Amino acid sequence: MHIHKFERFWIKLSFVVIAFFIATVVYGFVVMDLKVIGASETLDPQDLGGTPFDNPGVREVTKNGVTEYEVYVQTIQFAFIPGTSEPITVPANAKVTFYITSPDVLHGFEVAGTNLNTMTIPGQVARFTTIFPEPASYGIVCNEYCGPAHHVMEGKINVVPQSEFDENYLVQ
Repeated sequence: MHIHKFERFWIKLSFVVIAFFIATVVYGFVVMDLKVIGASETLDPQDLGGTPFDNPGVREVTKNGVTEYEVYVQTIQFAFIPGTSEPITVPANAKVTFYITSPDVLHGFEVAGTNLNTMTIPGQVARFTTIFPEPASYGIVCNEYCGPAHHVMEGKINVVPQSEFDENYLVQ
């Protein structure tokens, strides 16, 4: 059977593209150490007691002699705790790791104007790390439909200078 040269070209190109996509995924998991949320990052969404999500907020931690910050956030219908009634306040130019979970339904956590975006699934902990380079305010929106008042689910992150954070916002 004869295959036209243009058809043969597109068949070969399709196999090259498929091989490229497979190589990209393997590279991400092997070299960049990307992970899919696993069993080690789950909790009982109906019982957050005894977890850091029982008292969500900003915590200062020291790792290898370097001060970093961890932010624990609950996404509930239809608010971010903290974030909605009181803004999340973090220092500028510091490493900040967000841990986010939902006790009720699927939500989104998107920091407007940045590439920070995750889905929060009940019982799973979403995590991402960032550094906000300078003082600013950022909006947080839920970008996954979570119910009839989804459109009002919003919050705020305030990034302040380190000295102001140490004086006014650090809670032990």
